[in-house]
Amino acid sequence: MRIVEYTGDANILKRLEIPQEDYDRVVKDIVEAVRERKDEAVREYTAKFDKVEITDFLVTEDEMEEGCQLAGESFIEILEKAKTRIETYHVTQKRQSQIMTEESGSLLGQLVIPLQRAGVYVPGGKALYPSSVLMNVLPAKVAGVGEIIMVTPPNREGKVDPRVLAAAKVCGVQKVYKVGGAQAIAAMAYGTESIPRVDKIVGPGNIFVATAKKLVYGQVSVDSFAGPSEILILADQSANPAYVAADMVSQAEHDEMAGSILITDSRELAEQVQEQLAIQTAAAPRRNVIEASLRNRGMILLVKNLEEGIEMANAYAPEHMEICTVEPMSFVSRIRCAGAIFVGQYSPEPLGDYMAGPNHVLPTGGSARFFSPLGVDDFIKKTSLIYMTKDGMMELAEDVIAFAEAEKLYAHGQAVRLRYLDERNGQ
Repeated sequence: MRIVEYTGDANILKRLEIPQEDYDRVVKDIVEAVRERKDEAVREYTAKFDKVEITDFLVTEDEMEEGCQLAGESFIEILEKAKTRIETYHVTQKRQSQIMTEESGSLLGQLVIPLQRAGVYVPGGKALYPSSVLMNVLPAKVAGVGEIIMVTPPNREGKVDPRVLAAAKVCGVQKVYKVGGAQAIAAMAYGTESIPRVDKIVGPGNIFVATAKKLVYGQVSVDSFAGPSEILILADQSANPAYVAADMVSQAEHDEMAGSILITDSRELAEQVQEQLAIQTAAAPRRNVIEASLRNRGMILLVKNLEEGIEMANAYAPEHMEICTVEPMSFVSRIRCAGAIFVGQYSPEPLGDYMAGPNHVLPTGGSARFFSPLGVDDFIKKTSLIYMTKDGMMELAEDVIAFAEAEKLYAHGQAVRLRYLDERNGQ
C-alpha cells in the first residue's frame, strides 16, 4: 500500500466514482418486469443470475429446521448472545407517543406507530452475512413491526446458507424467500403472487440492489443507498502497527471496492503498517480480494499533525472510524462525520460488525455527513395528533383567517370563519 504525504489537496481522499448509467438501464428493466409480471419475472431473473430454477420461493419450516441443525448448537449460542446484546442496545432507542395539553383543554401530540411490514435483504455473493440478519431484523422487532420478511439469494442447489437461516430463526423472521438481486427489491416494493409488498426495505447489497432501492424509493421507504464498505483509522505513534494493519485487512476482505485508509502523523508507524499489511495479506485466505482492495482503494496518508488528520477525517465522513491514539476519548467530540467510531486499541471494527450491540448498518460513501446508523427509528412512523376544543379554536380563529387570506387561500379561512361566527353568534 502506498504512503502519501498530505500537501493540502482536499480531494486526496476522494472516492472512486462508479458509473451509474449502465446499471440504471439494466435495473430499470428488471424492476418494470417484476412490477408487471410478478413471480414469472422473478423466476426468470433468478434462473438467469443465480443459475437455479426456483418454483417456490418460500423457505419451508423443514428447511429452517435443517438450517439450524447444520449451523450447529455452538453457532446458535453465539447468535443468541449477539441477539441479546443488540436488542439491549436498541431498546434504549425506543420512542413513546407524546401528548401535551393546553389551558383550553386542546390536545396536541405525536403518535409513534410501528410499520406494518418490513422487508430485509440479506446479500450472498463473496461472503455470507448472518450478522446482517440480526442487525436489520432486531431493530424492527424492538420497534414493534407487525411482520418481518427476509429475502436472500439461493445457491446453485436452490438452498439458503444454514447460518443465515439459523439467524433468521433466532430473530423470529416470519418468512424467508429464496430470491436476491434487483428482482428481490422489486418484488418487495410492488408485491407478487408469492412475496408480499412491504412498507420499508432495509439491508445491504451490491450495486444492482442499491440501484433498485433508488428506483423503488417513494413506492416504499428504504434505509439507505449503501456503497462499498470502508474504514478510516486515525493513529499516532502509540498505535500497534499489527493491530492497525489487521483492521485494515479485515475491511479490505469484504470486496475489491472496499476502502481502507490510515491517517497518521508518524512516518515510523506508516512504514510499520505498510510492512504489516504485506505480511498479513500474504497469509490471508481472501488474499486476491484484499490485494485488489488495498491497491485500488487503500491509502496511508501522512499528515503534519492529528489536527490535520481530524479535518481530513470529517471531510471524508467514513462509514467506520477507529481512533488509535494515546488519549483516544479526547478526539471523539471532534469527529462530526462518521457512521460509527471505535475508540482505542481494544475496539476493533469487527466487534461492531458482530457482537458489540450498536448497529453495523452504517452510512457509506460520505453520507455519514447527513445519514445515521440503522435503528429503531427506521421502523416507525410518526403521526401528528390535533384535538382542538371550542375555546382553543376560538382563540386561534382570527389569526388563522388572516394567515389564510395572506396566502390567498380564502377557502382555508372560510372553513374556520364558519365555525368562528357560529360560536360568536351563539348558534
